[in-house]
Amino acid sequence: MKVTQIVEPLKAEIVVGEKIAEQDIAGGYCGDLLSDCIANAKEGSIWVTIQSHPNVVAVAVLVGMPCIVICNYQEVNEETTKRAQKEGITILRTSLTSYQAVSVLSSLGIPGTKRHG
Repeated sequence: MKVTQIVEPLKAEIVVGEKIAEQDIAGGYCGDLLSDCIANAKEGSIWVTIQSHPNVVAVAVLVGMPCIVICNYQEVNEETTKRAQKEGITILRTSLTSYQAVSVLSSLGIPGTKRHG
């Protein structure tokens, strides 16, 4: 599934999305603890979080996640958007809660990341 296909169902605003049309989503991960995301998210996943500081972009790059969905309509500062643009990471922002966003993504057929072991 392409990132472009999830924007409308999530009622999301595209904060950064220069490469949105070419980004594929293979699965999803939801979490706000950066170390947990690094340990458990998979490459190609869409990441649902309420975190919006610049470190989320670094985590997305490290793991290989093309898109971050920031929930609860959290503000995204300029440093975060600049880093995302530089790294080619799409940032979407929605008023949905993380639970609601995951529900939408699941209904679209995007599988969650399976735990190790």
